[in-house]
Amino acid sequence: MSLIQQPVGIIRTPYKQKFAIPRQPGLVNSAVGIIQFLPQFSDPNILRDIEQFSHLWLIFQFHATAEQGWSPLVRPPRLGGNQKTGVFATRSTFRPNNMGLSVVEFIKVAQKQKKLELHVRGMDLLDGTPILDIKPYLPYADALPDAKGGFAQHTPTLMAVTFSPLAIQQVNLFEQQYPDLKALISQVLAQDPRPAYRPSSEPDKLYGMSLYELNIQWRVSAGCCQVEDIQQID
Repeated sequence: MSLIQQPVGIIRTPYKQKFAIPRQPGLVNSAVGIIQFLPQFSDPNILRDIEQFSHLWLIFQFHATAEQGWSPLVRPPRLGGNQKTGVFATRSTFRPNNMGLSVVEFIKVAQKQKKLELHVRGMDLLDGTPILDIKPYLPYADALPDAKGGFAQHTPTLMAVTFSPLAIQQVNLFEQQYPDLKALISQVLAQDPRPAYRPSSEPDKLYGMSLYELNIQWRVSAGCCQVEDIQQID
């Protein structure tokens, strides 16, 4: 038996590459995404009364990794990136049906030139991700305070993030085009997006990541992250 899924829209986000994406939704509330509905789903009635809900579930496709196939065993970052566990015991992108589920905060509904948009906050999705379905988050059913989180029970420790004098000048300039850019960069880097398994021989390595159309360069020293340079991508 085969199933054919049709996306209802595409989400635009600041995340241009997998490397910068938070490992879970809700960790970077400065990240704003816009779901642009496909023409056949641009009827405003499809979102009637959605503003009654503060949060929404997004069901989406891991489109960037779909062609790489799936594996029954994966290496979750929370286990250091070198211990294998079952794919269904993780939120790995390498799944049999390459589908994901994320909770996001509702911002607003907009319509521009007959094109329907849904603005959300706190997503962990790559720019251009196909959205398969949207459902309201129900606190009485979806929030389970006594649930066990296995190896991911506790919130990850955050790193302190600072900006070099040059980066401060640059972020102030770019915030005219990208509001809350400094907060976005800080929240993303505080999660420590570096690979879970890192050679000990690479202290103070300079890293780069793409947010919007910007290349952000940063390094970690003594457990603190510093943004060194921010450049427009040509």
